[in-house]
Amino acid sequence: MAQALQIQPPAMPEVRTVKDMVRDEILKCAMSPEYFMMKYVYIQHPVRGKLLFGLYPFQKTTLKLFQEKRFNIILKSRQLGISTLTAAYALWLMLFHNDKKVLVIATKQDVAKNIIAKVRYAYKELPTYLKIERTEDNTLSQTFKNGSNIKAEAASDNAGRSEAGSLLILDEAAFIANIDKIWSASALTLATGGNAIVLSTPNGVGNWFWKMWTDSVEGNVIKLNDVDLSFNPIYLPWQVHPEHDQKWRDLQDEILKDSRLAKQECDCDFLASGNTVVPGEIIQWYKDTYMKDPIEKTGPGGNLWRWVKPDYTKTYIVSADVSRGDGTDFSAAQVFDSETCEQVAEFKGMIDTKDFGNFLVGLATEYNDALLVIENANVGWAVLQQVIDRGYKNLYYTVEKDVVLMDGNNQKISSFNKELKKRVAGFTTSSKTRPMIVDKIYSYFKDKSIIIHSIRLINELFVFIWQLNRAEAQSGHNDDLVVGMGIGLYVRDTALKMGFERSELYKAMLKTMNVQRAETPVYTPMHPIQENPWTMQLPDGTDLDLKQFIR
Repeated sequence: MAQALQIQPPAMPEVRTVKDMVRDEILKCAMSPEYFMMKYVYIQHPVRGKLLFGLYPFQKTTLKLFQEKRFNIILKSRQLGISTLTAAYALWLMLFHNDKKVLVIATKQDVAKNIIAKVRYAYKELPTYLKIERTEDNTLSQTFKNGSNIKAEAASDNAGRSEAGSLLILDEAAFIANIDKIWSASALTLATGGNAIVLSTPNGVGNWFWKMWTDSVEGNVIKLNDVDLSFNPIYLPWQVHPEHDQKWRDLQDEILKDSRLAKQECDCDFLASGNTVVPGEIIQWYKDTYMKDPIEKTGPGGNLWRWVKPDYTKTYIVSADVSRGDGTDFSAAQVFDSETCEQVAEFKGMIDTKDFGNFLVGLATEYNDALLVIENANVGWAVLQQVIDRGYKNLYYTVEKDVVLMDGNNQKISSFNKELKKRVAGFTTSSKTRPMIVDKIYSYFKDKSIIIHSIRLINELFVFIWQLNRAEAQSGHNDDLVVGMGIGLYVRDTALKMGFERSELYKAMLKTMNVQRAETPVYTPMHPIQENPWTMQLPDGTDLDLKQFIR
């Protein structure tokens, strides 16, 4: 008997409620920050106004690295939307994860607040079903009911020390003072599993951001207390933006009105950026052209580097900068050929004042009794006293007022016969002489009229910058070698030249005196000198005996 054919009724389509669809959307957003941003996050475009955050390919790649790598460092051009991307990522992290702590640190509070403002705006535009109730809402912080929050802080030594963090954002990191201290403190709180995003345009070389970037590009392992804190580098020059063409780049030169600033803001050029006293391109040229290893490392701690041994047909200058004695800086000395201005030796080390004085006497004596110039500020006097006690014969003395008045090109010696001015041992750095020293450094390097070989000196030049109209080392760095060099250059162009001019003036004076002797007639008596000096011939021809007037 044939089996009856059973026909199944068509499956009824699954009825999906609004609640189901909302749940699906929440899951999609939770699984993919890219989906969340491109469908739900609105931004404020400076020209187009309110827009959905449609990610460009480079932004999608960066976002993926945020998820895959714990520590990301971003060298970026301006106007790429990376701060906005970072703010949107922080919002996604807090909404879809419990108890996430995000800390934003920037140069100033207003800069840090900018990321909070982006978070607040994006949150405000979200649909209700993606929002979580906030328990705190202000311009410096946002706290959600799931325990997640974001805070903004201005850079300070105590920033980042408060509590364990899930995500640390360092905005414009290259411009944050004392960032090395901030990172050291914050990194310890991240050691339990937190992440970090460090982003910035460049600001010169030698600073913390430059070092971290360079190490990350070179693949160097960065450790703190045996914790691996190596960064993943993300390079974003202006060309990565699909809407930025050469016309846009040329426009930035016009807007910024400074080609070096445009190279910093758009081309991510470390050398063109920053406020180094000597332009970074020139320092790099010296590094590529003249830098070389010393022929020997000797002296205390092997800290005396020598490139040229003494030539007894030449004259030298030894200029020294003495440490403050607080253990944070070094005593330094430079040795230059006074004629060619070539660096022949250099010392940098921690050494007490008595030993440094003895060391300088030995060094200057070795280099043909070189002119020894020692800065006499603070503990410099103790070094000078040791040199004086040793009887060194070619110690530089500051002649009161001369150092201030000397102009290497137009010096007029108006007080040649007034050598009784008060003399002070050593070189006096003052508010008047320091700008002159800095100007000498700049001029010599600009004209490329100095030859330097030391990587230690080159590294100090990279961090010798203008801060509040004062030339000094960046925070956390030293300028001992640079200052020692500057003093030597200043003395070379002023005191030595003035001594030469005085010598020439003296020779000219003697020559004038000789000419006057030749032209002035010598006195001759009208009458022959008498044989008897005690008699005087009177007008009438008789002789007067002068002995009668002697008592």
